[in-house]
Amino acid sequence: MSLDAITAKVARYYSARLGEHGTTARGVDWNSEESQLLRFAQLSKLLPAGETYSIVDYGCGYGALIEFLERRGDVFDYQGFDISTDMIDRAQHEHPTGGRRFATLEAKLDPADFAVASGIFNVKLDTVVDEWIPYVMETLDRIDRLGNRGFGFNMLTSYSDPDRMVPDLFYGDPCRFFDHCKRTYSKQVALLHDYGLYEFTILVRK
Repeated sequence: MSLDAITAKVARYYSARLGEHGTTARGVDWNSEESQLLRFAQLSKLLPAGETYSIVDYGCGYGALIEFLERRGDVFDYQGFDISTDMIDRAQHEHPTGGRRFATLEAKLDPADFAVASGIFNVKLDTVVDEWIPYVMETLDRIDRLGNRGFGFNMLTSYSDPDRMVPDLFYGDPCRFFDHCKRTYSKQVALLHDYGLYEFTILVRK
């Protein structure tokens, strides 16, 4: 299956979730707002405290990260990207002011200080793992190019309890992806696997 076909299928899935649940955590396929915010808290450990920065939110959904960062008091230039046009339409409606920019085409994104991606590697649907992993690796390369000072992402973990794993989700080996980031992108890589969810977060600092 081509990467474009994978992307199109995932976009349809998330558009359907948004249509069903609206601008809520369920609308971007999280089971609760609490878990969504917990993921944002891990990714935000990449960001500098007390310093203005620019950020690309890769797979931004309806822009929930914006409110999280604003509540922290961060000052930032924001670009949101999503493969679902429905998500981007909703994000623009939810955030009409403040200079926040949104796009469905990567070509319209400018590299920023940081890039983050929350949840974009989880829902593989019926794509086989041998095709999903190259999709993940290529996407990581793209995110790397968008974050001049670093990037972060999360992923469901292969250490999940077997009886709770479902076939349409992808569970990554945290050791494999830590090693890949360490060897490919930077020597400064953090693996977070201690925040109570069946997943991990990787932060790459350059």
